[in-house]
Amino acid sequence: MNLNQVTVPSKDVVKATSFYEKLGLKLIVKAFPHYTRFECPDGTATFSIHLVEALPKGGGVYVYFECDDLDKQVQELQAQGIVFTQLPTDQTWLWREARLKDPDGNQIILYYAGKNRKNPPWRI
Repeated sequence: MNLNQVTVPSKDVVKATSFYEKLGLKLIVKAFPHYTRFECPDGTATFSIHLVEALPKGGGVYVYFECDDLDKQVQELQAQGIVFTQLPTDQTWLWREARLKDPDGNQIILYYAGKNRKNPPWRI
C-alpha cells in the first residue's frame, strides 16, 4: 500500500489554495469553490482541500511536508509574507521543524529528518 493523498478541510477553498500554492504545491485540480488538489514538488503524493461547513474541534489536522533545505525554504516563505508560529528548531526526535497554520488553522509542519524520518535510532 502507498499513501495517495491527504485532504484537509477548509471554509474557504479559494483562500486556502492560494496559501498552499505559496508553499510550493502545484495545482492540478481546480473545482472552486468546493475542492482543489495539488502535486507535491517531490515524490508522488498529492494533497487536497475540500470545503466544509464547520472545521474540526480540538487540535485539528497536522500535515508534515519534508524539505531538504528547511532553513532556506522558511526564509523564502517569510519573504513572501508567510508567518511561522515556530522557526526551524532541532527536536529531541531528531527532526528539524518549522511550524505554521494555514488559513483554516490546520497545523502545517515543514521539517527535515533525513534518515531519521523512517529509521530513528529507536526504530523497532
